[in-house]
Amino acid sequence: MTTTLTLNSGVTLPALGLGVFQSSPEETAAAVETALRGGYRHIDTAAAYGNERQVGEGLRVSSVPRDEVVIETKVWATDFGYDETLHAFDKSSRKLGLEQIDILILHQQAWNLFDRTIAAYKALETLLADGRVRAIGVSNFDERALDRLFDETDVVPALNQVELHPYHSQPALQAFHREHGILTQAWSPIGGITFYPGPWGDERRSVLEDPALGGIAEAHGKSPAQIALAWHLQQGRQVIPKSTNPGRIAQNFDVFDITLSDAELATIDGLDTGSPSGPAPARDFDKKSLFPIPED
Repeated sequence: MTTTLTLNSGVTLPALGLGVFQSSPEETAAAVETALRGGYRHIDTAAAYGNERQVGEGLRVSSVPRDEVVIETKVWATDFGYDETLHAFDKSSRKLGLEQIDILILHQQAWNLFDRTIAAYKALETLLADGRVRAIGVSNFDERALDRLFDETDVVPALNQVELHPYHSQPALQAFHREHGILTQAWSPIGGITFYPGPWGDERRSVLEDPALGGIAEAHGKSPAQIALAWHLQQGRQVIPKSTNPGRIAQNFDVFDITLSDAELATIDGLDTGSPSGPAPARDFDKKSLFPIPED
């Protein structure tokens, strides 16, 4: 199982990083410090999370050299547009306390505002050419949005960060990524950020309580979460599990000794339902969705 992946920009990205979605500012700095001291070398945040400043604090107090850590953040749709996105970089870099951001991506496709999305991506291309970012990409883009992006811009995204876990594995989108040299980056990789509503109506089920996943975990002496992460890593995806609990942070990183059989991988693949638990990528962005991102 590989521990690093190489993006189409040449940037080396750890196969497993720490996500900080829904991590409160009060908890984020400590979680980042704990993760970095425990061996993590990739942190994923976003302007919309409201904790970029704390990610920067955690990086500084960890004493891990800056050039050993990949910092990734995202531009929210409110700041889409060419000049607006250049300014969004300035806001994020100031909060993070970094002159250069390793990976900068668009957080949403904002299909009903896609002219602004294209302009935002062209700003990312400028930031890449100027060396202010090392790689650029997107998040929550479907094939239609990616095709339009290819038609109107020059740089193929280094990655697409999408909802992907055993109940929603998106095989067609993964194949599309492989065809175009885009890394699949999984948010909610163990299905823990959102519980899956699936075909059970109002019943909500956790991927981590699935008996098939639990049986494989028992056979390996690992947790269901660790097995889900190993399933991703063994199939070449990058993952960003979120936790602020020091024990869980350490447990999520203790997966590189797991080797799943072809039959076990197929069993987990077979859990896919074809339906997401998170919001639809192509949903419209209205005034409520376009909330302001603070300057500081």
